[in-house]
Amino acid sequence: MAPAFVDIPIATVESFGWTENEAVREIVTALTAAEKDSVRFVGGCVRDSLLGFKAKDIDIATTLEPEAVTAALAAAGLRSAPTGLAHGTITAIAESGTIEVTTLRSDVSTDGRRATVAYTKDWATDARRRDFTVNAIYLTPERKLYDPVGGIIDAKNRRIRFIGDSRQRIREDYLRILRFFRFSARFAPEIDSVGLAASKDMRDGIDHLSAERVGSEFLSILALTNAEKALRWMEAAGVLEKIWPHPANVDAVAALKRDTHRVHPCVVLAALYGDAGNGIGARLRLSNAEKSIRTNALKGAREIAPGLSNLEVRQRIYFLGRTIFRDGLNVAAATSEVDVATKDRYATILADWNTPEFPLSGRDIVEHGVKPGPPVAAILKKIERQWAAEDFPQNPRLAEILTAAINSESR
Repeated sequence: MAPAFVDIPIATVESFGWTENEAVREIVTALTAAEKDSVRFVGGCVRDSLLGFKAKDIDIATTLEPEAVTAALAAAGLRSAPTGLAHGTITAIAESGTIEVTTLRSDVSTDGRRATVAYTKDWATDARRRDFTVNAIYLTPERKLYDPVGGIIDAKNRRIRFIGDSRQRIREDYLRILRFFRFSARFAPEIDSVGLAASKDMRDGIDHLSAERVGSEFLSILALTNAEKALRWMEAAGVLEKIWPHPANVDAVAALKRDTHRVHPCVVLAALYGDAGNGIGARLRLSNAEKSIRTNALKGAREIAPGLSNLEVRQRIYFLGRTIFRDGLNVAAATSEVDVATKDRYATILADWNTPEFPLSGRDIVEHGVKPGPPVAAILKKIERQWAAEDFPQNPRLAEILTAAINSESR
Protein backbone atom coordinates (compact mmCIF):
# COMPACT_ATOMS: atom_id res chain seq x y z
CA MET A 1 0.00 0.00 0.00
CA ALA A 2 1.31 3.43 -0.93
CA PRO A 3 1.86 6.06 1.77
CA ALA A 4 -1.34 7.86 2.73
CA PHE A 5 -0.04 11.26 1.57
CA VAL A 6 2.31 11.69 -1.39
CA ASP A 7 3.38 14.53 -3.66
CA ILE A 8 2.01 14.91 -7.17
CA PRO A 9 4.41 13.22 -9.61
CA ILE A 10 6.61 15.87 -11.24
CA ALA A 11 5.67 14.68 -14.74
CA THR A 12 1.99 15.49 -14.18
CA VAL A 13 2.19 18.69 -12.10
CA GLU A 14 1.05 20.82 -15.03
CA SER A 15 -2.10 18.70 -15.40
CA PHE A 16 -3.28 19.98 -12.01
CA GLY A 17 -3.39 23.63 -13.07
CA TRP A 18 -7.17 23.61 -12.58
CA THR A 19 -6.58 23.79 -8.81
CA GLU A 20 -5.75 27.46 -9.36
CA ASN A 21 -8.99 28.29 -11.15
CA GLU A 22 -10.82 31.26 -9.67
CA ALA A 23 -14.00 29.31 -8.90
CA VAL A 24 -12.00 26.52 -7.28
CA ARG A 25 -10.10 28.93 -5.06
CA GLU A 26 -13.25 30.79 -4.00
CA ILE A 27 -15.19 27.66 -3.11
CA VAL A 28 -12.30 25.95 -1.33
CA THR A 29 -11.62 29.12 0.67
CA ALA A 30 -15.26 29.33 1.72
CA LEU A 31 -15.42 25.72 2.90
CA THR A 32 -12.09 25.66 4.70
CA ALA A 33 -13.03 28.87 6.50
CA ALA A 34 -15.89 26.91 8.05
CA GLU A 35 -13.74 23.92 8.98
CA LYS A 36 -10.01 23.46 8.53
CA ASP A 37 -8.88 20.51 6.37
CA SER A 38 -12.49 19.84 5.37
CA VAL A 39 -11.91 19.77 1.61
CA ARG A 40 -10.25 17.42 -0.88
CA PHE A 41 -10.71 16.94 -4.61
CA VAL A 42 -11.63 13.45 -5.74
CA GLY A 43 -12.73 11.36 -8.70
CA GLY A 44 -12.19 12.03 -12.37
CA CYS A 45 -10.40 15.35 -11.97
CA VAL A 46 -7.64 13.73 -9.90
CA ARG A 47 -7.56 10.50 -11.91
CA ASP A 48 -7.40 12.17 -15.31
CA SER A 49 -4.78 14.67 -14.18
CA LEU A 50 -2.57 11.87 -12.89
CA LEU A 51 -2.92 10.12 -16.23
CA GLY A 52 -2.01 13.28 -18.12
CA PHE A 53 -5.48 14.04 -19.45
CA LYS A 54 -7.37 17.30 -19.18
CA ALA A 55 -9.74 17.25 -16.22
CA LYS A 56 -13.37 17.72 -17.23
CA ASP A 57 -15.52 17.99 -14.12
CA ILE A 58 -14.06 19.08 -10.79
CA ASP A 59 -15.57 17.39 -7.74
CA ILE A 60 -14.97 18.23 -4.10
CA ALA A 61 -15.41 15.87 -1.16
CA THR A 62 -15.88 17.43 2.25
CA THR A 63 -16.35 16.51 5.89
CA LEU A 64 -18.98 19.26 6.13
CA GLU A 65 -22.58 18.12 5.99
CA PRO A 66 -24.80 19.67 3.29
CA GLU A 67 -26.38 22.28 5.57
CA ALA A 68 -22.93 23.39 6.70
CA VAL A 69 -21.75 23.53 3.07
CA THR A 70 -24.66 25.78 2.14
CA ALA A 71 -24.04 28.03 5.15
CA ALA A 72 -20.31 28.28 4.46
CA LEU A 73 -20.92 29.25 0.84
CA ALA A 74 -23.52 31.83 1.82
CA ALA A 75 -21.15 33.33 4.41
CA ALA A 76 -18.63 33.85 1.61
CA GLY A 77 -21.22 35.46 -0.67
CA LEU A 78 -21.51 32.39 -2.89
CA ARG A 79 -24.73 30.71 -4.01
CA SER A 80 -25.61 27.02 -3.93
CA ALA A 81 -28.17 24.59 -5.31
CA PRO A 82 -29.29 21.28 -3.73
CA THR A 83 -28.77 19.32 -6.95
CA GLY A 84 -28.15 15.95 -5.28
CA LEU A 85 -29.20 16.37 -1.70
CA ALA A 86 -30.27 12.73 -1.39
CA HIS A 87 -26.64 11.80 -2.04
CA GLY A 88 -25.19 14.62 0.05
CA THR A 89 -24.33 16.77 -2.96
CA ILE A 90 -24.57 20.55 -3.15
CA THR A 91 -23.59 22.50 -6.26
CA ALA A 92 -21.49 25.50 -5.28
CA ILE A 93 -21.96 28.48 -7.57
CA ALA A 94 -19.28 31.13 -8.04
CA GLU A 95 -19.17 33.92 -10.61
CA SER A 96 -16.67 31.99 -12.73
CA GLY A 97 -18.10 28.49 -12.47
CA THR A 98 -19.82 25.74 -10.50
CA ILE A 99 -18.47 22.73 -8.61
CA GLU A 100 -20.26 19.78 -7.02
CA VAL A 101 -19.49 19.40 -3.31
CA THR A 102 -20.35 16.05 -1.70
CA THR A 103 -20.21 15.12 1.97
CA LEU A 104 -18.15 12.05 2.87
CA ARG A 105 -20.38 8.99 3.08
CA SER A 106 -20.52 5.42 4.29
CA ASP A 107 -22.99 2.82 3.03
CA VAL A 108 -25.68 1.72 5.45
CA SER A 109 -27.39 -0.63 2.98
CA THR A 110 -27.44 -1.29 -0.78
CA ASP A 111 -29.75 -3.17 -3.12
CA GLY A 112 -27.74 -3.25 -6.32
CA ARG A 113 -29.36 -0.08 -7.67
CA ARG A 114 -29.07 2.52 -4.94
CA ALA A 115 -27.51 2.89 -1.53
CA THR A 116 -28.72 4.23 1.79
CA VAL A 117 -25.85 6.29 3.17
CA ALA A 118 -24.76 7.98 6.35
CA TYR A 119 -22.40 10.91 6.58
CA THR A 120 -18.93 10.39 7.97
CA LYS A 121 -15.77 12.37 8.60
CA ASP A 122 -13.48 9.47 7.80
CA TRP A 123 -11.80 9.80 4.40
CA ALA A 124 -10.78 6.13 4.22
CA THR A 125 -14.38 5.04 4.86
CA ASP A 126 -15.55 7.27 2.01
CA ALA A 127 -12.86 5.81 -0.23
CA ARG A 128 -13.81 2.19 0.45
CA ARG A 129 -17.39 2.73 -0.76
CA ARG A 130 -16.24 3.96 -4.18
CA ASP A 131 -15.90 1.73 -7.24
CA PHE A 132 -12.32 1.66 -8.57
CA THR A 133 -9.00 2.43 -6.90
CA VAL A 134 -8.17 5.16 -9.44
CA ASN A 135 -11.42 6.95 -8.55
CA ALA A 136 -10.60 7.04 -4.83
CA ILE A 137 -7.50 9.22 -4.90
CA TYR A 138 -7.95 12.50 -3.02
CA LEU A 139 -6.06 15.76 -3.53
CA THR A 140 -5.74 18.36 -0.80
CA PRO A 141 -5.85 22.09 -1.60
CA GLU A 142 -2.13 22.06 -0.80
CA ARG A 143 -1.75 19.59 -3.70
CA LYS A 144 -0.91 16.52 -1.66
CA LEU A 145 -2.35 13.19 -2.75
CA TYR A 146 -4.17 11.01 -0.23
CA ASP A 147 -4.31 7.42 -1.43
CA PRO A 148 -5.95 5.01 1.04
CA VAL A 149 -6.68 2.20 -1.45
CA GLY A 150 -3.62 2.10 -3.71
CA GLY A 151 -5.03 4.05 -6.64
CA ILE A 152 -1.82 5.88 -7.54
CA ILE A 153 0.10 2.74 -8.40
CA ASP A 154 -2.87 1.48 -10.45
CA ALA A 155 -3.01 4.79 -12.31
CA LYS A 156 0.72 4.55 -12.99
CA ASN A 157 0.28 1.01 -14.33
CA ARG A 158 -2.87 1.89 -16.26
CA ARG A 159 -4.92 -0.68 -14.39
CA ILE A 160 -8.60 -0.53 -13.45
CA ARG A 161 -9.35 -2.53 -10.31
CA PHE A 162 -12.35 -2.67 -8.05
CA ILE A 163 -11.69 -1.53 -4.50
CA GLY A 164 -11.48 -4.52 -2.19
CA ASP A 165 -13.85 -7.39 -3.03
CA SER A 166 -14.96 -7.02 -6.66
CA ARG A 167 -18.18 -8.91 -6.10
CA GLN A 168 -19.12 -6.78 -3.13
CA ARG A 169 -18.50 -3.57 -5.09
CA ILE A 170 -20.69 -4.89 -7.91
CA ARG A 171 -23.34 -6.10 -5.50
CA GLU A 172 -23.63 -2.54 -4.17
CA ASP A 173 -24.45 -1.23 -7.66
CA TYR A 174 -24.63 -3.48 -10.72
CA LEU A 175 -24.02 -0.51 -13.01
CA ARG A 176 -20.39 -0.83 -11.94
CA ILE A 177 -20.13 -3.79 -14.33
CA LEU A 178 -20.63 -1.48 -17.30
CA ARG A 179 -18.43 1.20 -15.74
CA PHE A 180 -15.69 -1.39 -15.31
CA PHE A 181 -15.66 -2.10 -19.04
CA ARG A 182 -15.83 1.59 -19.94
CA PHE A 183 -12.96 2.66 -17.68
CA SER A 184 -10.88 -0.37 -18.65
CA ALA A 185 -11.27 0.38 -22.35
CA ARG A 186 -10.51 4.05 -21.83
CA PHE A 187 -7.43 3.72 -19.64
CA ALA A 188 -6.05 0.16 -19.50
CA PRO A 189 -4.21 -1.90 -22.13
CA GLU A 190 -5.58 -5.07 -20.57
CA ILE A 191 -8.61 -5.84 -18.44
CA ASP A 192 -8.23 -6.94 -14.82
CA SER A 193 -8.94 -10.68 -14.67
CA VAL A 194 -10.47 -10.58 -11.18
CA GLY A 195 -12.89 -7.80 -12.11
CA LEU A 196 -13.70 -9.52 -15.40
CA ALA A 197 -14.56 -12.81 -13.68
CA ALA A 198 -16.76 -11.01 -11.16
CA SER A 199 -18.54 -9.05 -13.91
CA LYS A 200 -19.18 -12.23 -15.89
CA ASP A 201 -20.51 -14.14 -12.90
CA MET A 202 -22.77 -11.29 -11.73
CA ARG A 203 -23.99 -10.02 -15.11
CA ASP A 204 -27.60 -10.98 -14.39
CA GLY A 205 -27.65 -8.13 -11.90
CA ILE A 206 -27.85 -5.73 -14.85
CA ASP A 207 -31.49 -6.82 -15.18
CA HIS A 208 -32.24 -5.07 -11.89
CA LEU A 209 -31.00 -1.66 -13.09
CA SER A 210 -33.22 1.06 -14.49
CA ALA A 211 -33.25 1.25 -18.28
CA GLU A 212 -32.21 4.91 -18.15
CA ARG A 213 -29.02 4.16 -16.21
CA VAL A 214 -28.09 1.26 -18.49
CA GLY A 215 -28.81 3.36 -21.58
CA SER A 216 -26.75 6.30 -20.40
CA GLU A 217 -23.77 4.12 -19.49
CA PHE A 218 -23.96 2.12 -22.71
CA LEU A 219 -23.94 5.29 -24.81
CA SER A 220 -20.88 6.42 -22.86
CA ILE A 221 -19.19 3.17 -23.86
CA LEU A 222 -20.15 3.67 -27.51
CA ALA A 223 -18.75 7.21 -27.36
CA LEU A 224 -15.26 5.91 -26.55
CA THR A 225 -12.66 6.16 -29.28
CA ASN A 226 -11.84 2.49 -28.67
CA ALA A 227 -15.39 1.35 -27.98
CA GLU A 228 -14.55 -1.83 -29.88
CA LYS A 229 -12.27 -2.98 -27.07
CA ALA A 230 -14.97 -2.58 -24.42
CA LEU A 231 -17.57 -4.29 -26.61
CA ARG A 232 -15.35 -7.32 -27.30
CA TRP A 233 -14.66 -7.74 -23.59
CA MET A 234 -18.37 -7.40 -22.86
CA GLU A 235 -19.27 -9.86 -25.60
CA ALA A 236 -16.80 -12.46 -24.33
CA ALA A 237 -18.14 -12.09 -20.77
CA GLY A 238 -21.78 -12.45 -21.83
CA VAL A 239 -22.49 -8.89 -20.70
CA LEU A 240 -23.32 -7.44 -24.12
CA GLU A 241 -26.29 -9.76 -24.53
CA LYS A 242 -27.70 -8.34 -21.29
CA ILE A 243 -27.93 -4.97 -23.04
CA TRP A 244 -29.62 -6.32 -26.18
CA PRO A 245 -30.15 -10.02 -27.02
CA HIS A 246 -29.41 -9.83 -30.75
CA PRO A 247 -26.00 -10.46 -32.38
CA ALA A 248 -23.74 -7.43 -32.33
CA ASN A 249 -21.57 -6.33 -35.26
CA VAL A 250 -18.51 -5.23 -33.30
CA ASP A 251 -16.43 -5.28 -36.49
CA ALA A 252 -18.65 -2.49 -37.83
CA VAL A 253 -17.98 -0.40 -34.73
CA ALA A 254 -14.25 -0.97 -35.16
CA ALA A 255 -14.45 0.20 -38.79
CA LEU A 256 -16.62 3.18 -37.90
CA LYS A 257 -14.26 4.36 -35.16
CA ARG A 258 -11.21 3.79 -37.35
CA ASP A 259 -12.54 5.90 -40.22
CA THR A 260 -14.55 8.55 -38.37
CA HIS A 261 -13.08 10.87 -35.77
CA ARG A 262 -16.35 12.15 -34.35
CA VAL A 263 -19.63 10.31 -34.51
CA HIS A 264 -22.67 10.36 -32.23
CA PRO A 265 -22.95 7.22 -30.06
CA CYS A 266 -26.42 6.57 -31.48
CA VAL A 267 -24.84 6.30 -34.94
CA VAL A 268 -22.47 3.73 -33.42
CA LEU A 269 -25.55 1.98 -32.04
CA ALA A 270 -27.00 1.88 -35.56
CA ALA A 271 -23.84 0.26 -36.89
CA LEU A 272 -23.63 -2.18 -33.98
CA TYR A 273 -27.07 -3.77 -34.44
CA GLY A 274 -28.46 -2.49 -37.75
CA ASP A 275 -32.15 -3.23 -38.22
CA ALA A 276 -31.86 -5.96 -35.56
CA GLY A 277 -31.64 -3.06 -33.11
CA ASN A 278 -35.19 -1.90 -33.79
CA GLY A 279 -36.69 -1.47 -30.34
CA ILE A 280 -33.42 -0.88 -28.52
CA GLY A 281 -34.31 2.79 -28.07
CA ALA A 282 -37.27 1.82 -25.92
CA ARG A 283 -35.24 -0.86 -24.12
CA LEU A 284 -32.63 1.71 -23.10
CA ARG A 285 -35.16 4.52 -22.62
CA LEU A 286 -33.32 6.78 -25.02
CA SER A 287 -34.69 10.23 -25.67
CA ASN A 288 -36.74 10.82 -28.80
CA ALA A 289 -33.82 12.77 -30.25
CA GLU A 290 -31.43 9.86 -29.61
CA LYS A 291 -33.85 7.37 -31.15
CA SER A 292 -34.16 9.57 -34.23
CA ILE A 293 -30.40 9.75 -34.71
CA ARG A 294 -30.20 5.95 -34.79
CA THR A 295 -33.20 5.40 -37.05
CA ASN A 296 -32.19 8.22 -39.40
CA ALA A 297 -28.67 6.84 -39.71
CA LEU A 298 -30.15 3.51 -40.80
CA LYS A 299 -32.54 5.31 -43.15
CA GLY A 300 -29.60 7.14 -44.70
CA ALA A 301 -27.60 3.92 -45.01
CA ARG A 302 -30.43 2.25 -46.92
CA GLU A 303 -30.39 5.12 -49.45
CA ILE A 304 -26.65 4.84 -50.05
CA ALA A 305 -25.49 2.24 -52.55
CA PRO A 306 -22.40 1.63 -54.67
CA GLY A 307 -22.27 3.15 -58.12
CA LEU A 308 -24.36 6.28 -57.57
CA SER A 309 -23.68 9.10 -60.01
CA ASN A 310 -22.59 12.45 -58.64
CA LEU A 311 -26.08 13.79 -59.34
CA GLU A 312 -27.69 10.89 -57.48
CA VAL A 313 -25.44 11.59 -54.52
CA ARG A 314 -26.43 15.27 -54.53
CA GLN A 315 -30.10 14.30 -54.73
CA ARG A 316 -29.77 12.08 -51.68
CA ILE A 317 -27.93 14.78 -49.77
CA TYR A 318 -30.73 17.20 -50.60
CA PHE A 319 -33.70 14.99 -49.71
CA LEU A 320 -32.15 13.26 -46.69
CA GLY A 321 -30.40 16.31 -45.32
CA ARG A 322 -26.66 16.64 -44.81
CA THR A 323 -26.55 15.12 -41.31
CA ILE A 324 -28.61 12.04 -42.15
CA PHE A 325 -26.64 11.50 -45.36
CA ARG A 326 -23.33 11.77 -43.46
CA ASP A 327 -24.46 9.40 -40.69
CA GLY A 328 -25.92 6.98 -43.22
CA LEU A 329 -22.72 7.03 -45.25
CA ASN A 330 -20.67 6.25 -42.15
CA VAL A 331 -22.91 3.31 -41.26
CA ALA A 332 -22.97 2.01 -44.85
CA ALA A 333 -19.17 2.10 -44.99
CA ALA A 334 -18.78 0.51 -41.55
CA THR A 335 -21.07 -2.38 -42.53
CA SER A 336 -19.31 -2.79 -45.93
CA GLU A 337 -22.33 -1.69 -47.97
CA VAL A 338 -19.96 0.66 -49.81
CA ASP A 339 -16.19 0.41 -50.13
CA VAL A 340 -13.62 2.97 -49.02
CA ALA A 341 -13.19 4.57 -52.44
CA THR A 342 -16.94 5.01 -52.81
CA LYS A 343 -17.26 6.46 -49.34
CA ASP A 344 -14.46 8.93 -50.04
CA ARG A 345 -16.09 10.04 -53.31
CA TYR A 346 -19.49 10.54 -51.69
CA ALA A 347 -17.92 12.33 -48.71
CA THR A 348 -16.05 14.68 -51.04
CA ILE A 349 -19.31 15.62 -52.78
CA LEU A 350 -20.91 16.24 -49.39
CA ALA A 351 -18.03 18.49 -48.32
CA ASP A 352 -17.76 20.44 -51.57
CA TRP A 353 -21.43 20.91 -52.49
CA ASN A 354 -23.50 23.66 -50.91
CA THR A 355 -27.00 22.26 -50.58
CA PRO A 356 -29.45 24.68 -52.28
CA GLU A 357 -32.72 25.76 -50.75
CA PHE A 358 -35.83 25.10 -52.78
CA PRO A 359 -36.70 28.62 -53.99
CA LEU A 360 -40.47 28.21 -54.36
CA SER A 361 -43.35 28.12 -51.88
CA GLY A 362 -47.08 27.53 -51.98
CA ARG A 363 -47.60 31.25 -52.56
CA ASP A 364 -45.85 30.98 -55.92
CA ILE A 365 -48.31 28.28 -56.98
CA VAL A 366 -51.33 30.26 -55.80
CA GLU A 367 -50.11 33.34 -57.66
CA HIS A 368 -50.28 31.29 -60.86
CA GLY A 369 -54.00 30.75 -60.41
CA VAL A 370 -54.17 27.52 -58.39
CA LYS A 371 -56.72 27.63 -55.59
CA PRO A 372 -55.29 27.10 -52.07
CA GLY A 373 -55.63 23.52 -50.88
CA PRO A 374 -54.09 20.08 -51.31
CA PRO A 375 -53.33 20.55 -55.04
CA VAL A 376 -50.86 23.32 -54.12
CA ALA A 377 -48.72 20.95 -52.04
CA ALA A 378 -48.91 18.26 -54.73
CA ILE A 379 -47.77 20.66 -57.46
CA LEU A 380 -45.00 22.03 -55.27
CA LYS A 381 -43.70 18.52 -54.55
CA LYS A 382 -43.80 17.64 -58.26
CA ILE A 383 -41.81 20.75 -59.13
CA GLU A 384 -39.24 20.04 -56.43
CA ARG A 385 -38.72 16.48 -57.71
CA GLN A 386 -38.24 17.68 -61.27
CA TRP A 387 -35.94 20.47 -60.09
CA ALA A 388 -33.75 17.94 -58.27
CA ALA A 389 -33.83 15.54 -61.24
CA GLU A 390 -32.38 18.35 -63.42
CA ASP A 391 -29.61 19.10 -60.91
CA PHE A 392 -31.27 22.05 -59.15
CA PRO A 393 -31.41 24.65 -61.96
CA GLN A 394 -32.20 28.32 -61.41
CA ASN A 395 -34.34 30.58 -63.60
CA PRO A 396 -35.29 30.58 -66.40
CA ARG A 397 -35.42 26.77 -66.28
CA LEU A 398 -37.07 26.74 -62.84
CA ALA A 399 -39.84 28.99 -64.13
CA GLU A 400 -40.38 26.63 -67.05
CA ILE A 401 -40.69 23.66 -64.69
CA LEU A 402 -43.22 25.58 -62.58
CA THR A 403 -45.34 26.53 -65.60
CA ALA A 404 -45.28 22.99 -67.00
CA ALA A 405 -46.35 21.51 -63.65
CA ILE A 406 -49.28 23.92 -63.28
CA ASN A 407 -50.42 23.39 -66.87
CA SER A 408 -50.22 19.62 -66.39
CA GLU A 409 -52.36 19.85 -63.24
CA SER A 410 -55.00 22.01 -64.93
CA ARG A 411 -55.53 19.61 -67.83
